[in-house]
Amino acid sequence: MTTTTEALLLARWQFAFTVSFHIIFPAISIGLASYLAVLEGLWLKTQKVVYKELYFFWSKIFAVGFGMGVVSGVVMSYEFGTNWSGFSTVAGAVTGPLLAFEVMTAFFLEAGFLGVMLFGWNKVGPRAHYFATCMVAVGTLISTFWILSSNSWMQTPQGFDIVDGRVVPVDWLKIIFNPSFPYRLVHMALATFVLTALLVSACSAWHLLRGRRDDAVRKSFSMALWMLLVVVPIQIEAGDMHGLNTREHQPAKIAAIEGLWETEKGGTSLNLIGWPDMEAETTRYAVKVPHLGSLILTHSWDGEILGLKSFKPEDRPNSTIVFWSFRIMVGMGLLMLLLAITGLVLRRGGRIYETRWFQRFALWMGPTGIVALLAGWVTTEAGRQPWVVYGVLRTKDAVSPVTADQVGTSLMIFVIVYFLVFGTGIYYMLKLMAKGPNLPRDAAEGTAADTGIGHDRFDHRPLSRPTDAIDE
Repeated sequence: MTTTTEALLLARWQFAFTVSFHIIFPAISIGLASYLAVLEGLWLKTQKVVYKELYFFWSKIFAVGFGMGVVSGVVMSYEFGTNWSGFSTVAGAVTGPLLAFEVMTAFFLEAGFLGVMLFGWNKVGPRAHYFATCMVAVGTLISTFWILSSNSWMQTPQGFDIVDGRVVPVDWLKIIFNPSFPYRLVHMALATFVLTALLVSACSAWHLLRGRRDDAVRKSFSMALWMLLVVVPIQIEAGDMHGLNTREHQPAKIAAIEGLWETEKGGTSLNLIGWPDMEAETTRYAVKVPHLGSLILTHSWDGEILGLKSFKPEDRPNSTIVFWSFRIMVGMGLLMLLLAITGLVLRRGGRIYETRWFQRFALWMGPTGIVALLAGWVTTEAGRQPWVVYGVLRTKDAVSPVTADQVGTSLMIFVIVYFLVFGTGIYYMLKLMAKGPNLPRDAAEGTAADTGIGHDRFDHRPLSRPTDAIDE
């Protein structure tokens, strides 16, 4: 392996590491922001203190996740210049403005109302505070819009010309609303809602297993399970539509995902499991189901799917990686569906609050939303290789003129700092979840919701929002 190849590999590992840490926190923030808007809306409508208690509890976790998401996102902006200057030079005229649109619309909107949302409960009226919460939630979704537009353009680029080796925007509507964007936007937004519902249900299950049966724990558990029951089937359908779009625009990615080497005539089998061997150009130990690949990927009995051998070796994604990352994502999705349906069955007679094996199931399912999210992104990004802008710019041409020693040193520093800083943040979030929402002392007056939560203290920065000690 040459020095240049080593630098490219390390640069890819560095970006994969930093983006994997980063994506967790915005996903939690997006889902929790919408959940907080629902909770506050329900409190305004019903005046039930349980919704206010849940709002205060989850707003602390949201604040920590939001702060860590902002910090971890800044690092990747610098990486575009330090490690990927070729990408910035060639495609910066498109990706730069799209990221600037995200800052000017979403980030400014979130920053403008975040302080009111976190610290303004006793400083503004209820309706003004609810408006601030809704604006933060809308801001997170607008941020998702622009980030997914930029990333989707890298997957299915259009609306540009190449002038002197650089991308020049020609039609911004085509750039923003590129062919894969609608499917990927819906898929990602739904993933954040599923991830949040799984965290909420796991947190509630933890407290149910420890003997808590108060209204706050029961209500949050019930709401999370209803959310999963509604959103998970929609997410499966959105994933299917995304797959059809990918087959049309990135057929090599689909072939790699399926571990399919030969183009099968008259119907394509589905490899349920196996081990794609890139050197031998075969999938070893494959367990095949005849025609199932055609049914899933073309919605017909005899649909034809191109095999990897239809593409030049240098144009093939690494099938070993995406084959298994995709199956991990799908496997997690099926378990989520099982959790939601089981919860529906157990609702009769209130058994979801008393069935301990189901609560353990919900607890263990808590991290699966994050696992599925990361597996999905690995499938998407590794499946795009060897292109950083599909069909336009190869990854090897996008890397900066850096040495393997330089990238390796910075990668080691990132690993140490990230695990220390963000590992501590994750630990803190988990400890907050373990404490659970406050128990209402006077449900009629709602005094527990109005005291002891630190609204009027330390209103300088988001991470000061949680004021509870987590270690007794």
